Parts: sequence; C-alpha cells; structure tokens
Amino acid sequence: MNDTRRSGDAVSSFVATDLSVSLTVSDLEASVTWYRDVLGFEVARRFEREGKTFATRLTAGSVQLLVTQDTGARGAGRTKGEGFSMRFTTQQDVDAIADRVQALGHTLEAPPFEAFGMRAFRVRDPDGFLLVISSEPAAPARQ
Repeated sequence: MNDTRRSGDAVSSFVATDLSVSLTVSDLEASVTWYRDVLGFEVARRFEREGKTFATRLTAGSVQLLVTQDTGARGAGRTKGEGFSMRFTTQQDVDAIADRVQALGHTLEAPPFEAFGMRAFRVRDPDGFLLVISSEPAAPARQ
C-alpha cells in the first residue's frame, strides 16, 4: 500500500496502545446478559442517571466493551451492526467457546474454521453486531 502524503506534511504514523469499543444497543439488559452469559464477559461498571442504568462497561481480559442504551434520539429502529465486525483474540479453546454459544441456543454465523494460522468462528450479538472469536495466529514457520 502506498503512503501518499502531500509535500510538506509532517504526519507521523499513528501508534495506538489499546482499543475500547462502544456499541449502542436496542435493549441494554439483554445485551449485557448476552455478553456476560454467552461469551463470558464480566460486568465492570454500570453507569446511571437519575437511578436508571444507561450504559455498562464489560471486560474480557484486557478488552473493554461499553454498551449503551439507544434512546431513540437518532431515530427509532435505527439499524445496528451493518458493515461492522469486531475480532476478539483469545488463548482459550475457540471450539469450546463456540460449543458453549451453541449449547446456549445461539446460532453461529460461521462454525469454527482455520484461516491465516488461526482458529475462529463468527457469531452475531442481539443487535446484529458481528463478532469473530479467534485464537492467536500461529507463529510463522521458520525456514
């Protein structure tokens, strides 16, 4: 890929050290329950206004996911999850996680498969956000 910059631009490469994702969901409690009970996320913090929970921070290892209740302010029935996916990398047994998801009555978007030196499967959350759960890529073979 070519890195094209205009002459005189003094832009250096962006270096990130972490990523946190925020999702707006149709039913906050249903989403929290799904991420907690189906995938095994932990509830780290609930955010409240006037005694009502409007967002929840979930964690899985060092990964943080914030789910917030859609208030309808940007239109009722707004489409969620279109053209977007998240890949979660784990050292755990990907097949065992996929088995647990299915045992709890959820359909996989793609059953466990091998690709690019890793094992992975795909599943959608209650709002249609596509999640890819994968093993860490295998180390390249030494020649």
